Amino acid sequence: MPDRPSTAVPSDGTAAPSGTTSPRLSNAQMPRLKNTRSFAPLRTITALILREMATRYARTPGGYIWAIMEPLAAIIFLSIGFSLVIRSPALGNSFLLFYATAYMPFDLYNCIANTVARAVGFSKPLLLFPAVTWLDAVLARFFLNSLTSILVSVILLTGILALTENRTVVSLPEIIEAISATMLLGLGIGTLNCALMGLFPIWELVWSILTRPLFLASGIFFLYDDMPGFAREILWYNPLIHVIGLARVGFYPTYNPTYVNLPYVILVSLILLTLGLLLMRRYHRNILNT
Repeated sequence: MPDRPSTAVPSDGTAAPSGTTSPRLSNAQMPRLKNTRSFAPLRTITALILREMATRYARTPGGYIWAIMEPLAAIIFLSIGFSLVIRSPALGNSFLLFYATAYMPFDLYNCIANTVARAVGFSKPLLLFPAVTWLDAVLARFFLNSLTSILVSVILLTGILALTENRTVVSLPEIIEAISATMLLGLGIGTLNCALMGLFPIWELVWSILTRPLFLASGIFFLYDDMPGFAREILWYNPLIHVIGLARVGFYPTYNPTYVNLPYVILVSLILLTLGLLLMRRYHRNILNT
């Protein structure tokens, strides 16, 4: 006997006319299926941020208190030590404020650069999942450590201004410019080091040795203007000299650091960031397989 044509049965139980096929999704329904993974990178970055917060702070006694105590202890030790040697700081009359305005930008840079440089190693097990990329790991550490360091800086500087006798007039534009440039510099150096440390593990040791004098050569203990001429010619190429000088302008309106060149800091940061992104894009699989 000849084959009978198939009959499609709609969901309401009634039989469809003979020879018809199963209904397909309408065009209006298709975008809803395609958009089920919208904002996937944002959700991934948020998950990585929460994971690091739980790993670094939630399991440590005191949690986020240590993020405040560490820079506070460094600033106090610097203030007490130099107050025994000199009568007054180079700017103002508060040792705490003078060293805090330089130490906090340096700590912001240092925190971002170091954590971003180790972003792939920190999240390496999660990078085996297709939904998580190396860029998600880099951005997650950048955002978390930037926000943490900025919040700590606000708390410490506000406390110092409230507890010390001074006539400081805070200028937010210079402070915001200094913070933004410092964040960009930390991201650029951190991304480049992330690639170099992944390709050449010995680079982590080499970089730590090369940058060990950076704490002394970034204008934390002194003003760039007070240095001898030959030292100024060398230290000018250190981008941190510029951002620290700009940060101090935000707290000392009478201070006029003519040496500060913000476009130079931005240019160096963008060049380093571009090199780091190109290397990571080209060799990220090699880095993950090491």
